[in-house]
Parts: sequence; C-alpha cells; structure tokens
Amino acid sequence: MTVVECVPNFSEGRRPEVVDEIVAAIAAVPGVHVLDRQSDAAHNRSVVTFAGPAEAAAEAAFGGVAAAARLIDLNVHEGAHPRFGAADVVPFVPLEDDDMAMCVAAAHELGARIAAELRIPVYFYEAAARREARRGLAVVREGGFEGLREAIGREPGRAPDEGPPRLHPTAGAVAVGARAPLVAYNVDLESDDLALARTIATAVRERDGGLPCVKAIGLALDDGVQVSMNLTDHRVTSMAAAYAAVAERAAAAGVLVRRSEVVGLLPEAALVGVARETLRASGLTQAQVLESRILDLVLAGEGEGGAS
Repeated sequence: MTVVECVPNFSEGRRPEVVDEIVAAIAAVPGVHVLDRQSDAAHNRSVVTFAGPAEAAAEAAFGGVAAAARLIDLNVHEGAHPRFGAADVVPFVPLEDDDMAMCVAAAHELGARIAAELRIPVYFYEAAARREARRGLAVVREGGFEGLREAIGREPGRAPDEGPPRLHPTAGAVAVGARAPLVAYNVDLESDDLALARTIATAVRERDGGLPCVKAIGLALDDGVQVSMNLTDHRVTSMAAAYAAVAERAAAAGVLVRRSEVVGLLPEAALVGVARETLRASGLTQAQVLESRILDLVLAGEGEGGAS
C-alpha cells in the first residue's frame, strides 16, 4: 500500500469552529490520518497535513474542499496571504520519489470531481500542470480572487483546466497539484516597512536571481512585516541559509529579525541539515537521530510481521 501526503491550504484562520469542521470532513475518511493543522489569524489561512493511500487521500481532500466551499465566503475574506479560493491550494506530495505519477493521477481525478460536483473551476500546477506555463502557483493565482473574477471569462489564458469559466460566487477557484516535499518558512522583521520586506523577498528568491529553490513574497502582518518563503529543496537551500540571507539584508537596512517560523510539517532531514550547517557538524546524519533509529526498528519489525 502506497501512502501519500496531502497539504491543503484553506482561506480561514480566524474561526476555529470552521477549521474544525473542515478537518473533521478530512478525518472522516477511513485510512486517512490527520498529522497536523496550523492556523494563522494574520494570514487568515490554515494548513492541514494528512496522509493515507492515494485514493483515500483524494476522497479526504474532496471532503475538505466541499466543507470549505460551504463555510467560507471569499467576498468577505481578508488576510495577508494571497488567495483565490476557499480551498486555495491542494497539493499531493509523494513520500517516495517513484510515487509522483500516483500523486499526479490523484490530483487530476480530484480536480475533475471538484469541477463536476462542486462547480468550482480548477487549475493544475507543479507536476500536475497540463500547461508548462502553469507549473508555478504564483502564475496560476495571479490577481487573486478579485482579479481572476474579472479575467477568467474574457482572457483565454486564464480559463481553468477543469470546470466552468467563471468563479464560484463564494468559494472562488482551487489550485490542485502534485509536488515534491517543501519547507514553508517565514521570517518576521522588527519593522512595518512592507516595501523592505518585498525588496528582501525579491532579492532572495530564485526567480529574481537569489537563492536556488527559494520562492518568496513580502507580506504585511498586524505586528510588522514578513518574508514568507517556500524552500522547494532544503538540500539546496536550507532554512539556515534562507534565514541568514533575509537577516543580512534586513540588517543592512537597520532592521532586526523578530522571529521565524515553520508552517506545517517538514522532513527530518531538513532539521539535520540545519544542525549540520549551523554547528559545522559535517558528519551528522539522520542515522544519529534517536527517534529516527527507533522508527526504523519499528518499521522493520512491522515488515517482518507482515511477511510471516
């Protein structure tokens, strides 16, 4: 049985009762395990991480999208994070490299079902993209809910991959994708200078000549500004390297870092990489992590039991 991860992002981070209902719809599917949920009031966004067999994961994702469509109205939604859907993005993530094709198939099946049953337009991105130009989420979500509402029916390039060429009146659209594991990592600054945060984000992201495998935007929060990043390959650019790049540019402007945060879950190897880099412990490996070795023993024991 192949297990995949799914990490949907919902445009609600201020009403816990709404997030509870969305998570309950996901958890109700047999074989699916909710691993984590995080809500952010400033972003007005929640990230749910769950895992299960691909078919069950797609069923759970549909339940979450349907609940979000019923409970969230983007016409009255406000938050720092870009969004164009009540269920904004739904990525499937392989836990083994060879399982990407399965995640792409799950994404396409889910997208077709969302369009047919919920009448919500669907855009496929990353490995699930049907057009090379739509691999990047920023391209798909350009203009947000309000911008796409005007463009979707009159600009051929903004037509959805599945569903009607018009936004759902309250739930907007949804981006469904398949991608490799990433680290969602934010650095908050002791400043309310949004222009500075955006300048730093531009400087550190790969698209504009910055750090490889880094996507970044500058956001305004209630208590300052933030450089919000996705590290698409932590082996290439680690959290430590991303933090240092932001902190250095902020310091050049006379601004300190207030804090940083990881959103959702991250691979254990990403933490080992940070420890190796910051402690100059070049020989440190995952095999030296106690919990990792214990898990290996547990999994090996399960495998032996299944073969008997």
